[in-house]
Amino acid sequence: MTKEFVDVLVIGAGPSGCVSASYLHKNNVKVKVVEKQKFPRLVVGESLIPRVMDHFAEAELFDALDAMNFEKKLGARFIRGEEICVFDFSKKFGKGWDWTWQVPRADFDNTMAQEVVRKGVDLEFETEVLEVSFEGKNSKTIVKDKDGNLKEIHAKFIIDSSGYGRVLPRLLDLDTPSKLDPHSSIFTHVKDINREEGEEGTQISFDILETEVWLWVIPFSNGNTSLGVVGPTDFINSLSENKDNAEALKNAIQLSDYYIKRFEGTEFLFEPVKLENYSRAVKRMYGDGFALTGNSSEFLDPVFSSGVAFATESGMLAAKLYLKESQRIPVDWEVEFTQYMKRGIAVFTTYVQEWYTGNLQTLFFHQPENPEVKEKICSVLAGYVWNEENPFVKKHDHVIANMAYLLNMQKEKSPE
Repeated sequence: MTKEFVDVLVIGAGPSGCVSASYLHKNNVKVKVVEKQKFPRLVVGESLIPRVMDHFAEAELFDALDAMNFEKKLGARFIRGEEICVFDFSKKFGKGWDWTWQVPRADFDNTMAQEVVRKGVDLEFETEVLEVSFEGKNSKTIVKDKDGNLKEIHAKFIIDSSGYGRVLPRLLDLDTPSKLDPHSSIFTHVKDINREEGEEGTQISFDILETEVWLWVIPFSNGNTSLGVVGPTDFINSLSENKDNAEALKNAIQLSDYYIKRFEGTEFLFEPVKLENYSRAVKRMYGDGFALTGNSSEFLDPVFSSGVAFATESGMLAAKLYLKESQRIPVDWEVEFTQYMKRGIAVFTTYVQEWYTGNLQTLFFHQPENPEVKEKICSVLAGYVWNEENPFVKKHDHVIANMAYLLNMQKEKSPE
């Protein structure tokens, strides 16, 4: 069996893995990336939020991505019957990017991976991790390539960015139940032949069918659109007696007064994919010689598109902390990695939970709008969930519920 020696082994070539690998490479760290799948490949998570742009810029991946002319995402629209709430990222509390992208992830991730390769990073596709063992902080990883050849990779540190593959959580028994209720989704792409001109045709939208059930519509610059339905697992399963994903998604589209004309009868470009009980959590996010990033650690819910942002945030942070440690600067991984990431995750977890209770929807659709409140919520939706100058970050655990309660009380007291 051949042996290879590197400083850092990155498992997974998605956004988290590419950001960490690119950052480490530019700082002269010997890094190797192994990716189980062949790119391009289908993956969910097609709506980004502005916070990711900071990471792409810092990892020097922005220019390659920008050259692809992906659809610009300037905000997000939420629809509930005849009520509409639009968030504009340029009208948010605090500093930060005012836009991001809506992307077919197959093209997006492949562009990133190829740019990382162009920079000189050793990236092996179709290479599966079979075993990992640690001796102190040093690791030995056995991988198998597409031809069945085995190899030992010796590394001083592992960054697990394996996403839904969850390599280290599986091998090291790190999985733990999520705090979120079980939800599932079904999605596909369509040729958006009935797309309207201008903003109406390109704006990402979330159409609320019931309090806990919603349809996503994510238009791409190539003329296709991602369509997905999300809801409690029992509801999603009830959409088709035969457990037919295509039938289930067609039935969900029928429930949308807003989108039924645009998408009724539209041909699906691939058999709709189902993600069941997708929320994930882990017992710990790091250990001697490794860190978990992106979906390999925590995944919340697609409603606010936070997945890629947490992936790139954790990937960049893990890379920086390894670099710091390699320079013999003490690192407190519990404080600097876990506690930092958990603060942001806690904020988004509250927003996801309050979305499904209906409290956040009460704030979104209340009339007349409160511009100051909207700016502060918009900053959270843009991914700036570590800015504790924002009271909707600092007091996230009660501010939404309290405001929704007051608004509902006012509504009950007001004359018809």
